[in-house]
Amino acid sequence: MATPDIHPNHDLILQIDHLAVEVPSGTRIVDDVSLELRRGEVLGLIGESGAGKSTIGLAALHYGRGACRIAGGAILLEGVDLRKLDPVACRNIRGRRVAYIAQSAAAAFNPAIRIIDQVMEGPLWHGLMNEAEARAWALELFHALDLPNPDTFGDRYPHQVSGGQLQRAMAAMAMSCRPDILVLDEPTTALDVTTQIEVLALLKKLIRDFNTAALYISHDLAVVAQVADRIMVLRHGKMVETGPTSQILLAPSMDYTHALVAERKAADTLSVISSERHDKPVLEAHDVTGIYGTFTAVKKVSISVARGETVAVVGESGSGKSSLARLIVGLLPTKTGAVKLHGETLAPALRQRNLDTLRKVQLIYQQPDVALNPHQTIGEIIGRPVAFYFNRTPAEVKARVAELLRLVGLPEDYAGRLSTALSGGQKQRICIARALAAEPDVIICDEPTSALDQLVADEILKLLKMLQDDLGVGYLFITHDLGIVRRIAHRTAVMLKGEIVAQGPTAEIFAPPFHPYTEKLLSSVPEMRTDWLDEVLTKRVATAR
Repeated sequence: MATPDIHPNHDLILQIDHLAVEVPSGTRIVDDVSLELRRGEVLGLIGESGAGKSTIGLAALHYGRGACRIAGGAILLEGVDLRKLDPVACRNIRGRRVAYIAQSAAAAFNPAIRIIDQVMEGPLWHGLMNEAEARAWALELFHALDLPNPDTFGDRYPHQVSGGQLQRAMAAMAMSCRPDILVLDEPTTALDVTTQIEVLALLKKLIRDFNTAALYISHDLAVVAQVADRIMVLRHGKMVETGPTSQILLAPSMDYTHALVAERKAADTLSVISSERHDKPVLEAHDVTGIYGTFTAVKKVSISVARGETVAVVGESGSGKSSLARLIVGLLPTKTGAVKLHGETLAPALRQRNLDTLRKVQLIYQQPDVALNPHQTIGEIIGRPVAFYFNRTPAEVKARVAELLRLVGLPEDYAGRLSTALSGGQKQRICIARALAAEPDVIICDEPTSALDQLVADEILKLLKMLQDDLGVGYLFITHDLGIVRRIAHRTAVMLKGEIVAQGPTAEIFAPPFHPYTEKLLSSVPEMRTDWLDEVLTKRVATAR
């Protein structure tokens, strides 16, 4: 079947009626959901991890993730039911008419292909442009998205740019065919607050300039409030309520929506925890420097973590937070300085460290899609460190895996599943369980709650605090969520361009007088009102003048 010649003739661009999506067991993970979307309109999809938000977004492309199957309902793109099209016709619509911006930019790009070639691929594959036109359009998008050195930015590979820059590059890739609909699947979740503002502003501009409709998927109500005209709240695959953004924020009608709004507001008003006295440091970094090729990512940084202490590291995308984590665990060898564990200097590179050292310092990665092997079961992923570090029998490994799954709030039968069958939040829980399996002294948490909705993130934070109280484990907690920092960190370090520009008890870091950069971070935290982003951008333009 050829691709239908669909021409814009009315505002209604997407209509989903009574959508049902099933997994192979027959369980419905989306049940009887209906929505409408008009040109230039943004509909926010809100709900906890596993609520069906991403599944609905992908259904707009007539796509079922993994083994998911669209079992019922209609998906109408300007009156044409995508479920009645053959695979070739659907492929011709995906990317060209409906484009997808994924939560994990690193997982969305091919690491072996230059960025510009991946941005050019869509218009070339669909025959919309020749190579010269596609290249010129890609450069124009790089300029519009305010990427650094836009004329040469695309010559880099995905691993050579920061997470925020790669997220913007993915927006360029999605807009390369000038689609009618954007499916934005947590596009700012992994970004720091300053970069988040830039990306939100750019997405609003793209939607306005191209009159593009959008489904904005997120677990953060304050973020969605800045871009969405309407919000649909989902839970367990069903619609809880829907309405204008202001009504959902100010006068929600359902108890679950009340809970979401209350939890998000609480994150903004939590008081800073007091700094406590701790034992001598378990983990120390003294004047450490880390270099990628000729680029110095970490510059003479000193930081320490004591037993039972949480030290937060905050800063914008590209500031060196994750590079510092990689340097401490030995994935990025130290060029100068030293990392010490219990007072003993560690070898600069991971391969030079002994087994006990490797066990005592664990890392929870920022991007679970990249960190988990899609071909291994959850039981194999969590069980490997149990067997590797403690030489347990298969039966003992199985029992420990079940215990760890319970600890992170997942059913024991998840041990037999593949990570590809899980939601983003569930994958992050698996990463936490894998780190706990080694029974470490220090866990470096690199944005461990960034993929989780507010309610589930709160559960994970309580879990980490409980483990800290029970086991005395120390956390080096890398995050862009300043609400989390207020809630859990005894001390905080602020990074900018590879250096620590402010460090001390969290109560002092979050109290005036602020370091100018700390003040910028604090002013960038989204508030629960629809005019916040426009107000902040207006103030910054006025200040720049």
